[in-house]
Amino acid sequence: MGALPEALDRTVQALERVKPLKEDLQVITYPAEMGEDAARACGLEPTVIGSINQGETTPQDTENAAIDMLRLRVDLLLFAGGDGTARDVCNAIGETLPVLGIPAGVKIHSAVFATNPINAGELAALYLQGKVASLRAAEVMDVDEEGFRRGIVSAKLYGYLRIPSQTRLVQTVKAPSSPGEEASMEAIAYDIIDRMDDDCFYIIGPGTTTRAITSRLGLSKTLIGVDVVAARKLVAVDVNESQLLELLEGRKAKIIVTPIGGQGCIFGRGNQQISPKVIEKVGKDNIIVVGTTGKINSLRGRPLWVDTGQRAVDRMLSGYIKVVTGYNEQTIYKVSC
Repeated sequence: MGALPEALDRTVQALERVKPLKEDLQVITYPAEMGEDAARACGLEPTVIGSINQGETTPQDTENAAIDMLRLRVDLLLFAGGDGTARDVCNAIGETLPVLGIPAGVKIHSAVFATNPINAGELAALYLQGKVASLRAAEVMDVDEEGFRRGIVSAKLYGYLRIPSQTRLVQTVKAPSSPGEEASMEAIAYDIIDRMDDDCFYIIGPGTTTRAITSRLGLSKTLIGVDVVAARKLVAVDVNESQLLELLEGRKAKIIVTPIGGQGCIFGRGNQQISPKVIEKVGKDNIIVVGTTGKINSLRGRPLWVDTGQRAVDRMLSGYIKVVTGYNEQTIYKVSC
């Protein structure tokens, strides 16, 4: 839908944090877009193994690369992608090697990824220097396809990978909404609807909490997409970044998003259509974060966080933000990047 691949840029961001170790580091990669390009882009001279059809890589290529890294007994396997890539790595090597994911996909429910590329590089460097010694088994999750076909979005456990243990730098596994939270979601929906202005466009991100808003309006909601509502009617469904930017031209708009359960991410995981350009155009003051008290409490004091791909936008979003938790109920919560 017009999205541009981000794996190269995000991998370079991670490797820049590892680069100071290059005198004591041997970098082994697969060819071209499977590691070589990123390594060379940040001044590293990698050892290139394996073969691929450039521009036509497949999940089997990922599995082959992981198996080859296992044969070489690398100290750390750093991979870029989303839940699908994590599944491929898990299928190939299980828990036999230390690994770490650089988040560069759309679906990133798994707990094997750093919170952003810079933190992936920082954690990789710490581990390679022996400053983070322990490893832990982290969940590899992906959307349950059978449930999705029945109109239910939920993450399914596919296995585990061993990652360096550093809570500050890695994300937690996505947690589903509790069945007992429907009343709280309804209360949030009533609060948002009562405050809606007919002359404003509302960009509504994915999630069961946001879906409660459209349901209360009698509107359908794209399961894992972004929709736009104005005057309590759908004006666009399953939009991409370019469509959003076109719709916003000359119009007042607000963004409604909900944190990912258990993780706390509000931008950069599953809602990349709401891009840095869209966020800048709408403005921080016009972002509405909604989340049940149970969802907020599940963070256990960890901050909400963002990973939009633009550090300036991430910093702009950082600080404190109001979270709508019920009807006429709000809490102030910290956002980090």
